Amino acid sequence: MGPLEFSPAKGEMRSVTAAAGCSLFVLAFAPIVGYLSSTPPGHLMARTKTSYVCQACGALTTKWQGRCEACGEWNTIVEEIVDSGVGAGPKSAMAGGRPIELLPLAGETETAARVETGIGELDRVTGGGFVMGSAVLIGGDPGIGKSTLLLQAAAALAERGRRIVYVSGEEAVAQIRLRAQRLELGDRPVLLASETNVEIILATLQNGPPPDLVIIDSIQTLWTDRVESAPGTVTQVRTSAQALTRFAKKSGAAVVLVGHVTKDGQIAGPRVVEHLVDAVLYFEGDSSHTFRILRGVKNRYGATDEIGVFEMSTLGLREVANPSALFLDQRDKDAAGSAVFAGMEGTRPMLCEVQALVSPSPLGTPRRAVIGWDSSRLSMVLAVLETRCGVRIGANDIYLNVAGGLKINEPAADLAVAAALISSLTGSPLPSSNVYFGEISLAGGVRPVAHAAQRLREAQKLGFLGAVTGRLGKGDVPNGIAVGEYAELAELIGRIAARGQRQAAE
Repeated sequence: MGPLEFSPAKGEMRSVTAAAGCSLFVLAFAPIVGYLSSTPPGHLMARTKTSYVCQACGALTTKWQGRCEACGEWNTIVEEIVDSGVGAGPKSAMAGGRPIELLPLAGETETAARVETGIGELDRVTGGGFVMGSAVLIGGDPGIGKSTLLLQAAAALAERGRRIVYVSGEEAVAQIRLRAQRLELGDRPVLLASETNVEIILATLQNGPPPDLVIIDSIQTLWTDRVESAPGTVTQVRTSAQALTRFAKKSGAAVVLVGHVTKDGQIAGPRVVEHLVDAVLYFEGDSSHTFRILRGVKNRYGATDEIGVFEMSTLGLREVANPSALFLDQRDKDAAGSAVFAGMEGTRPMLCEVQALVSPSPLGTPRRAVIGWDSSRLSMVLAVLETRCGVRIGANDIYLNVAGGLKINEPAADLAVAAALISSLTGSPLPSSNVYFGEISLAGGVRPVAHAAQRLREAQKLGFLGAVTGRLGKGDVPNGIAVGEYAELAELIGRIAARGQRQAAE
């Protein structure tokens, strides 16, 4: 123990060595003590930590791994920095909460105000135009026409006196002007900007009169200062979409977000973005075809599964008023393996051509190539033909195509596919004046489908004289069209095979 010294002020004795050590401690940690005393309690324990996020589904893991256990994708987990601690936890959020008024279910409701673009097919998919204060997400392959369609809609609205803001994170303003000049829309009063920072975009939108429509192209290019990760990551996409959605709800402006798609055709980023927005639209099509289809898969203000059909031209996308006639325009009526399917896309009946080619396979494992339809559904139809109908078709190569680049999702196409397969197998063309629709059961029966009357009226309008389907109810058959109703698939196959034998004999 070191020498002692006397403190006259307090009349106590303490170690000189201990006093010197305390002085050094105070001098060393004085800045930290000052910071802690000036820091609010809510931020005292806030800190950042490292998290591993799957870029395909948004799942969180505690460490990096090659394969995501949630979605099964490989090499999609990326390290990101997120806020944590008391300042970012649920306790701080609960401390500032306040009770809200609970309202009864019964009460007066107001019709949502909409902004009609004047493009009939786009307004049809959105349910009558963009709803004020809503957020819409549009996805599609690169070069499919998303930016072209939105620029045409922005120009049409701006010409009618609406305040439209087009913000691009991928192109410069000069590039957007070049596209507008190519589409002969260069004189429309659309406000343009090229920016990727969310805070700058929101500050710009809040400066001046509120816009009626805001187009963000695209959400994957945006970044915000609130999170520390690269643009396009799950955290950045989710946070940016949340900020823009809040702006739409508070300002009353309609916000349209353009999203990239993955190789599977899904919008890139976490699925939570699709839950944040009010409507999700997919732009489908094939670069080898001029047709483009805008399909609604989610709409809080309208019907889902609606489609709009467009045709790409030198002046942009041109809406198609009668898609059925367009899809059947170049149909080869005398070719074996061709059947016309009467389908439904949302509330719209639509006719399209189903093409099938059955050829002997030189390989041990026959090939199955399907375009525009579900390949597993084709396997089911082939199994029913083999097992229930006695048709030996499984050893052949089978190619199935929906003409025009259209994608069919409903089971009602089973009967048209089966008829096209049998027609190609037997070399017997189907009657060119007939349409086919019906669902095939695993027992070999033909089940009726919904909206039969609408399908038949659309076929009759385009000049078809007959239809082949399952059992229909009373009142489903309009006058002037002959309907062949089949309860079993084997009965229809027998008719097609017998017709082929008669044609061969002649």
